[in-house]
Amino acid sequence: MGALDHKLVFAFAFLAVMVPVLRANIADFDEVWQKRAEEAKKAAMEAYEPDPDKVAEDFNQRVHEDMHESNNTRRSLKRSKGGCLATNPIDRCWRCRKDWANHRKRLANCALGFGRGTTGGKAGKIYKVTDPSDDNLLNPKPGTLRFGVIQPEPLWIIFAHNMVIRLSEELIMTDNKTIDGRGANVHICDGAQITLQFVKNVIIHGIHIHDTHPGNGGLIRDSLDHFGVRMQSDGDGISLFSATNVWIDHVSMSHCYDGLIDAIEASTAITISNCHFTRHNEVMLFGGSDSYSDDARMQITVAFNHFGQGLVQRMPRCRWGFVHVVNNDYTHWLMYAIGGSQHPTIISQGNRFIAPLDPDCKEVTKRDYAPESVWKSWTWRSEDDLMLNGAFFVESGSPIRNVNKNNVIKAKPGTFVTRLTRFAGALDCVKGKPC
Repeated sequence: MGALDHKLVFAFAFLAVMVPVLRANIADFDEVWQKRAEEAKKAAMEAYEPDPDKVAEDFNQRVHEDMHESNNTRRSLKRSKGGCLATNPIDRCWRCRKDWANHRKRLANCALGFGRGTTGGKAGKIYKVTDPSDDNLLNPKPGTLRFGVIQPEPLWIIFAHNMVIRLSEELIMTDNKTIDGRGANVHICDGAQITLQFVKNVIIHGIHIHDTHPGNGGLIRDSLDHFGVRMQSDGDGISLFSATNVWIDHVSMSHCYDGLIDAIEASTAITISNCHFTRHNEVMLFGGSDSYSDDARMQITVAFNHFGQGLVQRMPRCRWGFVHVVNNDYTHWLMYAIGGSQHPTIISQGNRFIAPLDPDCKEVTKRDYAPESVWKSWTWRSEDDLMLNGAFFVESGSPIRNVNKNNVIKAKPGTFVTRLTRFAGALDCVKGKPC
């Protein structure tokens, strides 16, 4: 019997006694995965921001500075009849350059919020995906997306042309990678999810993810020098499990089997920005269990996104951590927009909330598994949000920190949101022109 057969026999025998302690679809939690888990825990501790309010304030200041600069630019553009269409500080960091395709890695300087400092594959070479196939999970072909994401070194991954990629099983990424879809129309759909498990420093930008479903599991290579047996994957769009320093930007997502984006098991230092979400029930889950208190160090920024048609709930649903929800456009929901349990801190600033017609679903917020006598101490605050069609946000806990008002820049009011989110989702970038 060969080494591969031995590994299969051991793994499935192992399942009989180890099912209760499986970790995120890993059948054989071997020494490699144990080491990754320890490294991920260390990375999360290092990334933890002891003063999250300061990060939120810094974000808001950048928006104000950018809007002031943008207003001055617009006055000059009325005379020059041209210029850049970028409408928020993340986009204005890179979109106005005609040479973006020759200097793609400038994008790595543009993250704001808790995911700031995420550089992805900036320190590595450009890797070009030329082959949309995904038919060899143990020995991926050079030129495929799967081959690129398992390499040990930093890589900036781009696409040679428009393509549809159907993932045969979950795509397990390694540290220090950027998936950059600019300049091509890239759809990851009708297959399995993207998995960021025990990894750090990943950027996902400019692609479409939709119609994913659970993978069957089996033997999957998760790095150049390791493979193992995986259980069935959840069918998320993007799954973060103990992932640190992740920036998801300008991604269009819809109709996945489970969540569009799930971040659990102390994933932290995350920014989700400029994305367009449609046609989905449970949109985003931050924190997977009321009993997993390590999620208290989870810190996530949700900014400049458009929550659009056909959405039902969880935009996001939070447990334990600190979530800054700022300058997003909530044009559709059927049940509620923002929910949670286990006393997360949720700071909602400068969003636009348009309630559905159903008179029983006007409330933006939903608290689970706690009576009012308990949740009234949770810090859920709304500041300068624009409430339309009867929408209302039930606040609780202490007001946003009372600091010297001369030093604090407030978020742009919700009246600015349509401008700030105008280009949410994957962009149609053309080489030689501002994007």
